[in-house]
Amino acid sequence: MPLPANRPNVRVVTLQIDGQDLSAREDETIIEVCREHGIPIPSLCYLDGLSIWGACRLCLVEVTGQGRLLAACSTRVTEGMQIQTNTETLQRYRRTIVELLFAERNHVCSVCVSNGHCELQFMAQMCGVDHVRVPHRQVSYPVDSSHEMFRVDHDRCILCTRCVRVCDEIEGAHTWDVMGRGSDCQVITDMAEPWGDSDTCTSCGKCVQVCPTGALVKQGTSVGEMVKDQHFLPILARRRHIL
Repeated sequence: MPLPANRPNVRVVTLQIDGQDLSAREDETIIEVCREHGIPIPSLCYLDGLSIWGACRLCLVEVTGQGRLLAACSTRVTEGMQIQTNTETLQRYRRTIVELLFAERNHVCSVCVSNGHCELQFMAQMCGVDHVRVPHRQVSYPVDSSHEMFRVDHDRCILCTRCVRVCDEIEGAHTWDVMGRGSDCQVITDMAEPWGDSDTCTSCGKCVQVCPTGALVKQGTSVGEMVKDQHFLPILARRRHIL
């Protein structure tokens, strides 16, 4: 499908990000503008080409005149907007969020198949997390190895729902969903059946490749061996422009 011509009635606005004067389309979000201009914005649930979830809250930014922090992934730019992306307040918030993610489940990097290739691990390094200051929940979650090609380790899941969205919006299989509430939430296949018993899974592996942690991995991988193959991500970005 060819890319559409210039979108009608889309106004260009001017704004300031970290003291840098920029222009952008008014239908773009803050995170899109930042990444277009090489301004780093941390995130774990956002993925270009998928719908917005806004759950990880790592992309929070400060906007002049707003009494609260705004999620860069779900906030569209407006004329005259003044944005700060890396203040001391934001750094403290992001470190706390990463610590809470580590405390919620059992993320032990040294024995994880995604060690060295994990977005959560990278985020912890970027935020300076060398220890967790809050108590761990100490709840054990099961590992589902029933699928012949992949396995899911719920102890590594951060509930970013990338797997749910890529399966629904790109593959169209609707295999993954979220069950439960609050800290008891977990991703499930079909009606909470073992992954290997799923009638809807096409075994495409897209969910595995977009997973930011070691929650969804290939069978047979050992410590540090799970490297995600995300060659199809530009297709997702192209889909966003088509839509």
